[in-house]
Formats: sequence, C-alpha cells, structure tokens
Amino acid sequence: CYKGMVSAEQPKKEKTEKELKKEVEKAAKLAKFEEKQRKLQEKAAAATAKPKEEKVVKKKAAADVPKPIVGKNTGEKKDVGAGLPNVYDPGYVESDWYAWWEKEGFFKPEYGRKNAAAPNPKGSFTICIPPPNVTGTLHVGHALATTIEDTLTRWHRMKGRTTLFNPGCDHAGIATQVVVEKKLQRERGLTRHDLGRDHFIHEVWKWKNEKGGVIYDQLRKMGASVDWDRACFMMDPKMVRAVTEAFVRMHERGTIYRSNRLVNWSCALRSAISDIEVDKKELTGRTLLPVPGYDEKVEFGVLTSFAYKIKGTDGEVVVSTTRVETMLGDTAVAVHPDDPRYQHLIGKVCVHPFVDRELPIVPDTFVDREFGTGAVKITPAHDHNDYEVGIRHNLPFITCIDDDGMISAGCGKFSGMRRFDARKAVTEALKELNLYRGSEDNAMVVPVCSRSKDIIEPLLKPQWYVKCDEMARKAIEAVESGELKLIPDYHVATWNRWLQGSRDWCISRQLWWGHRIPAYFVTVTDGKTPAGDPCDDRYWVSAHSEELARKKAAKKFNVDPKFIQLKWDEDVLDTWFSSGMWPFVIMGWPENTSDMQLYFPSNVLETGHDILFFWVARMVFLSQELTGKLPFKEVYLHAMIRDAHGRKMSKSLGNVIDPLDVIRGVTLAELNHQLTTGNLDAKELAIAQAGQARDYPKGIPECGTDALRFALLAYTSQGRDINLDVLRVQGYRFFCNKIWQAVRFTLMQLGSDYHAETFKLCGKESIMDLWILSRAAHAVNRCNAGMEAYNFTQVTTTLYDFWLYDLCDIYLEAVKPVIASGTEEARVTAKATLYNCVETGLRLISPIMPFLSEELWQHLPRRKSQPPSITVHSYPEISEFPFTNEKIEADVAFAMSVIRTVRSLRSDYELTNKTKTDLYASVSSEEDHKCLTSLIPLIETLASSNKVEVLSNVGLDGVPQGCAHVTISSRCTVYVALQDIINIERELTKLASKKEKIEAQMAKLVDQESRPDYEAKVPLPVRITNTEKKEALLTEVRSIETAMAALRS
Repeated sequence: CYKGMVSAEQPKKEKTEKELKKEVEKAAKLAKFEEKQRKLQEKAAAATAKPKEEKVVKKKAAADVPKPIVGKNTGEKKDVGAGLPNVYDPGYVESDWYAWWEKEGFFKPEYGRKNAAAPNPKGSFTICIPPPNVTGTLHVGHALATTIEDTLTRWHRMKGRTTLFNPGCDHAGIATQVVVEKKLQRERGLTRHDLGRDHFIHEVWKWKNEKGGVIYDQLRKMGASVDWDRACFMMDPKMVRAVTEAFVRMHERGTIYRSNRLVNWSCALRSAISDIEVDKKELTGRTLLPVPGYDEKVEFGVLTSFAYKIKGTDGEVVVSTTRVETMLGDTAVAVHPDDPRYQHLIGKVCVHPFVDRELPIVPDTFVDREFGTGAVKITPAHDHNDYEVGIRHNLPFITCIDDDGMISAGCGKFSGMRRFDARKAVTEALKELNLYRGSEDNAMVVPVCSRSKDIIEPLLKPQWYVKCDEMARKAIEAVESGELKLIPDYHVATWNRWLQGSRDWCISRQLWWGHRIPAYFVTVTDGKTPAGDPCDDRYWVSAHSEELARKKAAKKFNVDPKFIQLKWDEDVLDTWFSSGMWPFVIMGWPENTSDMQLYFPSNVLETGHDILFFWVARMVFLSQELTGKLPFKEVYLHAMIRDAHGRKMSKSLGNVIDPLDVIRGVTLAELNHQLTTGNLDAKELAIAQAGQARDYPKGIPECGTDALRFALLAYTSQGRDINLDVLRVQGYRFFCNKIWQAVRFTLMQLGSDYHAETFKLCGKESIMDLWILSRAAHAVNRCNAGMEAYNFTQVTTTLYDFWLYDLCDIYLEAVKPVIASGTEEARVTAKATLYNCVETGLRLISPIMPFLSEELWQHLPRRKSQPPSITVHSYPEISEFPFTNEKIEADVAFAMSVIRTVRSLRSDYELTNKTKTDLYASVSSEEDHKCLTSLIPLIETLASSNKVEVLSNVGLDGVPQGCAHVTISSRCTVYVALQDIINIERELTKLASKKEKIEAQMAKLVDQESRPDYEAKVPLPVRITNTEKKEALLTEVRSIETAMAALRS
C-alpha cells in the first residue's frame, strides 16, 4: 500500500534536484544553528552554576568523579576507587573495560581451565560469527546479529560452560573488487585491465590492509566477546589451502563438474553472479530504467509481437516477447501439442527474416496457451525455460549477445550493436518488413545486478558446478529428523521448498579477487590424443599446484608428463563456496586439529533469514560432504531491520543507520556529510539528505552500546521484520540511567563499611523483603527460560520490569524509611536483601549490557572469593533462589492496585507528592483487611498519604466528609480526603475542559480512519501509531470520567 501511495503521488510532488538540494542545505543550516545554540546555553548554564558546583565539591568531595581518558585502552583495569559519578554517561562507562577483558583472556575458551582438552562437566558452547564483508563497516543488521551472538555467548560463559565465539572476516569477492575498481577509476583513472591481474590483486590486498581492521574495531565497540587470537580472514593461507583441498576432493568424486549452461551474467562486471546478487525489480507495465553505459533510459515492461513466415506458404505464426533483440538467437517456435490453433503447423518450419536460419515448430507442454498468442519463440542460449526446451528437442544453442552486451557476429546487420540499441533497431526492421504486430504493457520482473545496477543477461557459459541433489536430500532429512533445528520453525517450509527445487550450483566467477579455481585445462601433445573442449570436464584436472596437476594429467591420459600442457583456469570461486566451509575451516580442517575435536560442530548459527538458502544450506551441504557432520545443531534466524516507517534500509533513501552513530550520537550535519563519501549521484544524494533531515532533524542522540544492544534484543520477537525507531533506543538509555541511579542509591544506603555475605534467609525479613526476593526468583527463572528458548523479548521484558517497576518503583521506595528509621535488625535485613537483589540484577543483565553491568558491579562491595569480573561470574540459577512466594506477590499486587488508583486520582487533580492526603480503604473480606493492613507502610509511602486506614464494608457515612471515592473492584473501594485541599467545582470544570479537548483529538483520529483511502494511502506504521494513540486517549478519558465521578460523589 505504501509503495502504491508513493508511486501514485510522485508525478505531482517530485521536486527538482535544485529544490531538493536547497531543502537539504536549509535543514543542515538549521541543525548547525540549533547545535550552536545548545552549546551556548550549556556554556552559559555552566558559567552560572560554577560557584555553586565549587561549593558542592568542597562540601562533598565524591559527588563528581573525574572521568578517565575515554578510549585509552591500555588493558589495565579501570580505577573505580573514586566512586560512581552522579549521572550515567555511556562514553565514560564503556571506556577501558573491553581492553582489560581482552588482556585478561576472559574470552578465551581456555580461561579458568587447567586442562582445556578435558571435558567440562557443565558442557561447552561454540558459535562462529557470520563473517562480515571486509569491504564494509558495521551496519545495524550486523549490530543485531552481533548482539544476539554475544548475548548467547556471555550467558553460556556465565553458566560455566567452555565457550568459544570465533571471529573472522569474508573476502567478499565481487563487493571488494567493485569497491577497489571504483577507487582506481576515481583516483587514478585506471581499470583493472590496465594494471593486470597480479598488480590489481596487490591493490586489493593493500586496500584490505588499510580498511580491514575497521570492522574488528567496531565489533569491539559492540562488546563482542570473541577470541581474537582465533580471528580468520577468508584469504588467509590456511583458508586458501582448505578451500583448494575441498575443490580437489569434490572434483575427484565427481561432485564438482564442468558444464556449458545458462548463468546470470553481468555485462558491466563481465562475470557470472549468484542469485542473491540479483535484485528482482517488479514492473507493472511500460517503464524506463537506467542501464550502465547508456545515456538514455531503456524501456522495459513491454510485450512485443511479431510474425515469422512459414516456409513454402503464405501463412505465418505470431510470437510475443519482452526481449525482442533475442530473436536474433531464436532456433525454434514452440506451441502446446493440444492447442487446436497450431496442431497443423507442428513439424513445419519458419524462416528467420534477418539471418539464414530455419526455425522448426515444435510441440512442448511448457507453453502457456493463454499467454500472448500461444506460440513462443525459443532462444535456448538466452532464456532458462528455452534452454530446457532446447535440450528436450535437440535444438542449436546460438549466442546472439556477447560478454560485453554487444550483438554477436553472425547476426547480420545488427552484429556489433549494443544489445538495447539492437532492441530498437530490430523493432524498426520488423516494421519495415511488415512483420511487426504491435506491443502492449506487460507486468514483469527485470533482473538487476545488485553490484553494478546492470540488467542481467542469461548467457550460455562453460562453468564449474556442484551437484546438489544428494546434498539437498540429506539437508532436508537432517531437519525432518530433528538433528538440525531451525528457529523459528516456520522457516522449515521455506527450507524444504528451496531444497526440493534446487538446481546444481554454479560456483565459478569471472573475477580476479577471490579463491582462484585450482583446475587446469589439459592439452596432450603426444600426437595421438585428440584436442579437448574447455566445456568437457574430462580435459580438466584439479590439484594444489601445477606440478601436482601435471602428474595427475599424465596419469589420467597415460602419457609422459612432458606431453602435458596446462592452462590454469582464470576464474575464481563463488564467495558462497568458501564461506560455506566457514564453520570447519576456521577450526583447522582438513587436519583433525584439537579445535576440530573440541569445538566442531558448533552449537548454533545465528544469521538473517534472507540467506537461509544461499549460505546456511550450503554450509550444511559442504560440511556433510567434507566432514560427514552437520556444521551446527541449531540455526537461529533473526528478523530483517527496516527503518521506523517500515522501509528497507538503503543508502539512496538516507535511512541506513550506522550503529556507531547511535552509540556515540551524531548531528544532522555529520549525517549529511557521511552520505557524500559514498557513491550516490547528485540527485540521489539530495533525496537521501532530505530524508535524513525529515527523520533526524536534531541528529541522533548518544545512546551507548548497552542501550542499543538492549533495544535490538527487545525488538527481536522472532518475527520477519523490525521497524527500528532510534528514539526507542534512547528510551533504553534512560533505562540505563535508572539502573545507574538504583545502584548509586544502594551504595549510599549500604555505606562504605558494608561487608557482603552469602545471602541466606534469616527469618526476620519484612513482607517487602520477601516480596522483592520472590520477584528476583521470578526474574531469574524467566531470564534463564528465555535465553534457553531464544526468546530474547521475554528476557528484556523481564529485566525491564524487575529493575524499573519491582526494584526502583516499589522496593527502593519501601526500603528508604526502613533504612532511615527502622530497627537495627530491620535495617541489617533490608540491606542484605537490597544488596542481594541488586547484585543478582546486575548479573542478570550482564550478557545484554556488559559495560554497564561491569562498571556497577565493580563498585559493589565484594563477597569473599568472587571472580575478578562479572563477565566470568556465574549467572543466577533458580536453584539459588528458592524464594518464590505467590501469596505475598498477590498481596502486594492488590496493594499496588489501590496505590495506582490513588495516584491516578491525584494526577487528575494535579496534586504534587508534597500534598499529603488521608486515605481510607474499605474492603469486603477479613483476608483483604489483613492484607492491606500489613502493607500500610507501603501504601502510605507510594500513595503520598498522611495516614492510611483499612475499614471493613463501610460506605460514605463511615468516612469523613469531603472524600472522593473510587471502586477498584468488588474487593475494595478507596476514599481520598480532599476537604480543604481542592475546590471541587473548579476541579470539575477543569476536568470537563480537559476531557473535551481529548475527545476532539479522538474525533480527529476517527475521522482520518474513516476515510475510504485510509488503508491504501497511510503507511502501516502510521496506522499502528494512530490506533495506539486513540487507545491511549480513550484510557485518559475514562480516567477523567472516574475522577469526575469520584468528586461528584
């Protein structure tokens, strides 16, 4: 719907490049001005507050702690002796800890183990990072993947398991080559062919060594607890050797073979490309598209009809095509054998109008009788369906378009033309011969190269293929048997559908950067052996070196090695072939290394569902083929991240979110500048910058790594898409601050002389002590269960509720008066409970928020024999928390319903916390009377009351005059004494006015939603927001109505 809306309105509202540029400049200037004003205000505020601050420092030296130099990364442990700063600052918190963790070896599987090879009774956990492309920087999809992988790793490490999180980087064949080629052209005006293969590869290595470390630094920023000593790059010597060994073994077995077939060909790259590198552009009809190398746009989405004359008659057969230029390669016309219109023509031949060629009319059931004229031109060398027809009917395969996208020799006057120029020329020539029969709009999918934006041309090329039928069968069986588990399980249907219909896999690419195929074409010069065809697999040998290949070839052809001439294949392997071996080559395969024995197969693979077939299935293929084992036991497939409006992230839209910008914060001007360093043209740049100005008028606020990690996991509800709103991430930064302040409060209440002991119930705990311990037990149980089931939303929700609502909103408030003025016994018990719950809470959040939890935990008083870091501490186990008490939880929940009702009333009457009121609660049962009476101190504190009385079954006549009352449920009615506190008539008028305004807002939303085109024109995220807004307003109206009714009573 959203796309439809945009395309419909675009012709009216499209702005010129100049207007867009002006809009961006205006937004950028505004952002700069706001930033300048903010700094001036901060400076003025600091100057005004300076004397006061100096006074505070003299009075209380530990109030503001000097910050360390952020990012010094010496590897020394951060000094926490000066105490916690007053305010949470992610830059300060996240400095220095990672370098210390790394130096101490906490991330190594050998840490804390005397004999790493000995079995760990608690088990082991291995996960391999899906290797990011060396070309790039960390995008938000990587951030989500890294967060999930690292959270799992840290949780398993804290569970006491031997843990390995293995990092690495992919060479990214096409992507890297394209980047370096553009760089060469931009900076030196050279192509790779100008340099030659060896010099070009030298340039790629040089670029990789300059840029390759960036992504590793970003992984450190994200807190990834990987073992850096095991980091691998896909072109490292050990990887090259392993990939070569795999090809040689599979070629010798016949699993890899040579064949002449159709491939996805990018004329701009002069290479075959994989299906995942083909973008499928859907057209509804006639559309002009840009094509590299063409000054004018080219027309697509048109079905052209023309006639072939039937030899020896005046008859003709009309065919239809969306690619009229390919008729130069036609070798037949196909009709359905049961189509009565054409049965009399089967076996006859048509005459090609431009070349000396006869086209037989053949019967084939693949023809759709309802499409076009029901007769189909067959071009076996340029169409996948036609290729199959050509095989079935033994037709000639004539290539009419060459590697560069030019019309091939042998195509008459069209030879040498560019393919899309030939499209026009062929159409005109058909008109001249009176063979043109018209054209019409046609919905179609145009394949576009994602790297070069060229239109993909199916070309017949000799390539290397992997037989996939048997490997696909085994992969399906692995999932069906439960040996391999896909999470969420709705991906199983996709897995089966793809694998059941999978074709053999083309693994050769016409590139220079990558794993060069270790295959050699053999020419035998003994004068007896016939010359071979490069398409013929029998004339190829594979080996680790030319010397070994020569020996192999001599043995194969039974000749002396001196008669063997070899030509090394110039192609490289598809990137997915080498990355498909990732889980076992990083462990040392083909040798049976100790790492292979200890850490392979891994426990889980975490990746995006978009590469389930392209990468996950191929890892399963190659691992089973080469090691006889599955590469992992489980596959967790995360959702795709879109922007807040539900749009796919794209540089041309300006909505790509760099996680480092979210972590550190960035101004709009800086965001705009980042776009100028990419490859966008002037118009795309203007559109992208305007998009940034709309979405981030004030830039992106600094949120920190911990808040970003928590937000990404909170979004991960095992769905297909995540609409990421940066403001929600900022909300979790505020949550971090809440945790910070809770720990600061705890430290102040405990005092500097507090000695932490192993926690045990002493029997002197108050109801609220027992309640928070029960809530902590609940959190421990839910977090462990959520992590076990990959239900990260359950974990984040549990942690958020425990810290924010249970601990901060309720228990800390309840414990303040106890520690301030309770008995010594009550104070000691409350402190022990407080310490235990806060320390447990920090360990619970540690896998998700590693920096914040480490910083705060290091400031807490230590128990005896604790580990040096929370990173290697134990994760709380439910067996350590036998404190679940459903009765007390139900009692406090009942008391909280009273407190929330009173707070809502007070809010509607705009009473501040300083204005204390008397509160009367009338209950209908003795049990409820006992319950609320035991919790009077909690109700007094949280409901800002002078006094609280719990009464049994009384009405208005049983309480003082001037009370507003609200019935909470059949169990309880509350009365708030407002005599002499508010003017009832004035309050009623104010509330009525407020209600009227809210109802007007609701009416506006209802009016919007009732429009006929609302569903079609308004994007889904906006519709969802409107629904939520309407529900919130309705809740507010009901609250006001309750408050008014309470006053009238």
